[in-house]
Amino acid sequence: MIRAAVAGGTGYAGAEIIRLLSGHPQVQIAAITSRQFAGQPFDRAFPSMAGRVSVVCEEMNPERLGRAADVVFLALPHKIPMALAPGLLSSGCKVIDLSADFRFRDPALYEAAYQPHTAKDLLRESVYGLCEVYTEEIRTARIVGNPGCYPTSVLLPLVPLVKAGLLDLESIVADSKSGVSGAGRSPSLTVHFCEVAESFKAYKVAVHRHNPEMEMVLSREAGRSVTMTFVPHLVPMSRGMLSTIYARPSAAVSVEAVRDCIAACYSDRPFVRLRPAGMPPDTLHVRGTNYCDIGVVSDERNRRLILMSAIDNVGKGAAGQAVQNMNLMFGLPETTGLDQVPHAL
Repeated sequence: MIRAAVAGGTGYAGAEIIRLLSGHPQVQIAAITSRQFAGQPFDRAFPSMAGRVSVVCEEMNPERLGRAADVVFLALPHKIPMALAPGLLSSGCKVIDLSADFRFRDPALYEAAYQPHTAKDLLRESVYGLCEVYTEEIRTARIVGNPGCYPTSVLLPLVPLVKAGLLDLESIVADSKSGVSGAGRSPSLTVHFCEVAESFKAYKVAVHRHNPEMEMVLSREAGRSVTMTFVPHLVPMSRGMLSTIYARPSAAVSVEAVRDCIAACYSDRPFVRLRPAGMPPDTLHVRGTNYCDIGVVSDERNRRLILMSAIDNVGKGAAGQAVQNMNLMFGLPETTGLDQVPHAL
């Protein structure tokens, strides 16, 4: 049995990890930390888990977590994980960080988007946890930086085409829409019901922190510097993410060739589904799952490819991918504990 601890277990991503681990046949939930609910059973924070998770939440104690767990999920705000990870790793456990602290190999890239990094030596060994792209690196990793939700939805359709040289790398534009859970569980005016309901808006246009994360991966796969335009939007639904990506082909290429490229790249990957022509991805069809659905359309009149992807931002965009990373790190089939049947409604 894998002993798993979740730090920050009463946020949305942490709670979703706990929900998935509670049904995982190879995992025992060893500890849950929560500043707000310390000393209280987890189901006090999430009554939906009554009868499923009886663990009492506790204050953060890195030494105890290191002794109690084989793997620690850090579902915490940026900056906190970089202070905790060195001690946890020295205790012998593995770390999966859901913040941005260990997504970048280059500390300058991280610091330009976030804040000074205090564990730069660990950046050299951390692995970017995009499971379908960096599988073999993840299998042998001690520490994984779980990708952001927007990058997951954008990179999975793009990476096969970038690697195959099928895109004009100067032409990439991503337009993404996220459910409100992407802003986290802490209350704020911008995600207040009255501010979000009946509203649809762009935010952090061309300056979102996930932009350099996506460019880092695309540059690595292209073997040259890649920049892109990224516009995120907030939509009034609790969970889900749809990305529409526009790019010009690098040469005359049929939509069938593009579809074949994506299909070949993910042929043995159970969580990526290529939608049939005429049936674009829909967030409803991936809700509560670890799937990424991808669609492809060729706008031949304007010589432009249109890629679409749908994920659950709390699932494949956060908790589901974190559990998938854990499975890979411990030599389990990557679908273990993640093979939920999607909702029909």
